Amino acid sequence: MAIVNRLSVDGRDYFLPDPVTELKNEILTAIKQGGGYVNIPPLRGGPGIDILFSPGMPVTWTQIDVGDQGASAEDSGAVTDEFDV
Repeated sequence: MAIVNRLSVDGRDYFLPDPVTELKNEILTAIKQGGGYVNIPPLRGGPGIDILFSPGMPVTWTQIDVGDQGASAEDSGAVTDEFDV
């Protein structure tokens, strides 16, 4: 079973592997400081992407279990965590 995290920012989705705790903290810090760029690493290799986070920007985290191929959509668990600072 693999866990993939979906970060939704300004209508765009970014998929990230676990763990994302440090990335969440970097985003919160940037927002609390009035705004700043945070590098979002890619799900697979590559340099990632820098996103400018600012106060009032809605940010949604969803944790998706992408385990078995035979599991139905109802069986896959998704947990959503939203914060708007």
